[in-house]
This record gives sequence, structure tokens and C-alpha cells, in this order.
Amino acid sequence: MTWKRTSQIAALTAGMSLLAALPASAQQVKIGIVNSFSGFLAAPGDLMQKGMDLYAKTHMQDLPAGVTLEILKRDDATNPETGKRIAQELITRDKVNILLGVMGSPVAAAIAPLTAEAKIPMVLTNAGGVGIPRISPYVARTSFTLWQTSLPMGRWAAKQGWKKGYTMVSDFIPGHDAEAAFTKGFTEGGGEILGSVRVPTNSPDFAPFLQKVKDAKPTTLFIFVPGGPQATAMMKTIKDLGLRESGINIVSTHDLLPDEELPNMGEAPVGVVTAGSYSVAADRPANKTFLAAWTKEYGEKSIPDFFAVGGWDGMAAVFDVIKQTKGKFTGDEAMAILKTWKNADSPRGPISIDPATRDIIQNIYIRRAEMKDGKLQNTEIETIPDVKDPWKELNPPKQ
Repeated sequence: MTWKRTSQIAALTAGMSLLAALPASAQQVKIGIVNSFSGFLAAPGDLMQKGMDLYAKTHMQDLPAGVTLEILKRDDATNPETGKRIAQELITRDKVNILLGVMGSPVAAAIAPLTAEAKIPMVLTNAGGVGIPRISPYVARTSFTLWQTSLPMGRWAAKQGWKKGYTMVSDFIPGHDAEAAFTKGFTEGGGEILGSVRVPTNSPDFAPFLQKVKDAKPTTLFIFVPGGPQATAMMKTIKDLGLRESGINIVSTHDLLPDEELPNMGEAPVGVVTAGSYSVAADRPANKTFLAAWTKEYGEKSIPDFFAVGGWDGMAAVFDVIKQTKGKFTGDEAMAILKTWKNADSPRGPISIDPATRDIIQNIYIRRAEMKDGKLQNTEIETIPDVKDPWKELNPPKQ
């Protein structure tokens, strides 16, 4: 299914088009959103889209006078070739000024060369594959990289004295990054990796892979799955096979325990430790403001997570470009702003873009799943401040 929706300023505020009433001199900015509305990333894609939409709706009044928005949303179906095709259409046919979104790293990697050719900026609001900004100088990221979350998790696990590890990751770019990063952090801390396994991305049956891990008898298992229903399926299979009861400590990135999936997991995650950039339970004023706006818009039953916050912050960055340029900018002018963009009041804490890499700098939180007032939450138990993408520090560009 291809979602082809055009949202203009009035569609976001009053649900009706007022473009005809706008003065002819109005400066229109076209934002092309590439997202996964179908495929195995559809569930987290929906949350990311909600975050982008909510920021736009609640901050439309902040735009300069005379500036209007046309927001075009396209479905990449979690497929790189589809993503490349629709991005090409947005650039050449629809003449967008900026691209935004992208759930899957393979999709983002397919689109990135197009941005370099057309000199169209792209703000990644998820797509954690570490190498994507190096494909094109017109890519900036407001989400995270898997090295940012997985390397600290490996170091933390080794410090607990869990010296025999195993890794189990989804078999695509983010999984490979997570596997490599955790392994480096864990082994540098004195741990040993007994084995690793990669699982299919589409409708995987986790049981045979987890049984293999159980038979190896590690002291810790590091997992990466792409959030959404797969995270719940993973936790339920871990419980069914009794991995934790057999003495295996489960650790992961925030993808295993996304906040919106916790109500579906029962008590299985209690005590599981993850590393991530955001938790609904965080006691920050900006987070409370964000959650209040979210609940007002989407209702009590809808729970945001790091996907939603990535979308929120990505749209915030685009709005700042528009505000600083009064809606008239080239790709190079937009990138000059994005490369030094910062926000002290993100729901996840202070964030900024590293001008040298165009990747996000942010706090990484070590989080423990706990029951509080009868509800499961990810409690931040440790903060690692101002984390740059470690892969780029370890692998500087070749001269």
C-alpha cells in the first residue's frame, strides 16, 4: 500500500484548506516524508509519524509570517528500492525542499546518494545505521546510532561480572552495527563472546535461536530486534523457554523494550536492562510537556517512545531551518544550520548535531524495567552524558 497524503497548514490546524485565502507572496516550503507505513517496520513507523505530526501541529504558529507548509507523506513499505523510487519522485516531480523521516537503515542508505546528487537535505528521524551520513553530505540525523546505545551496553554488562556473552540480532544493517558495538564494549571490559546468531527480519520464529543460546550457557545475552511487535514476541519467547531462570542475563538496546510495547509484555521484562536515548518515565519538564501534548492528541492508551521522540525532534530541526531562513533556503544553507543545530529542551534531554559528522550528540541512559504503581516502566538508573557516535570516532574518514 502506498500512502500519498498532502498536509498543508490548515490541514494540520483546522482540518480544511485555506491556501486559496493566502497572499500570492506567501513562501511555501515542501517537506517530503519517507516512512514505513507497511512492512515489518510499520508499527514503529506509525509512532515516528505521530511524533512528526504532533510537533508540526503544536508549533505551526512559530513559523514566520507568510510561510506555508506542504507536507507530502510516502510509504517506503520497508523496502530500499521502493524508498529510493519514492524519494526520487519527491525530489524530481514534487520538488520538495527537504526530506524527513526514514525508519529503515537500508532504505536510508538507498536514498542518501540521491540527496547528494540533488543537493536536497535529509533529516533522519530513525534509521540508526552508523555509516549513512558518510554516503552524502546532505544527511543529518536526529535519532541515534546503534553504536551509541550498544557499545555502552557492552561495557555496562562486562562491569557486572557477566564474562561469557552471546549476541542475537536481526539480520540487517542496525543488527550488524549493534552486534559489533556490543562485542567491542563487552570484550574490552574483559568479557568473552561465546557465539552470535542473526535472525530474519520478517516474521521470525525466535524459539530455535534462543534454544541454541540457552544450550551455550552464557552469563549474558545481548539482543537487538527492531522494536514493535517483534520486541513483545522476543520477550514472550524468552519467558516460555526460561532463559532468565537458567541464569542468563538479558541486555539490549531500547529497541527490545520500547515504552509502547511494555503493556503487552506482562511481567517478563522486570529487571531487564537496556541502553537508550529516551524513556516515558523520565522526570524532565520537557518530557512532561511532550507527554501532555501527546495524550491530548492521541489519547490515554497511546504511548510514545524513542521512535516518536525522534520524529518530534526531527520536525523541530526542520522548523528551525524554516524559521532562520524565513522559508527560503538552498540545500547548502539548510545543511549549514542543521550541522550546528541544538535543542536543550528535547523530551530526551539536551541534544545537538556534531558538525564534523552530522550525527546526534545526546545522553544515553542505562534503564531497568521495573513495576511502578502496577505498570511496567523503563527507569533511568545511570546517565552517560553527551555521547557522540563512537564508531565515527573509532573510524575517522580516510584522507
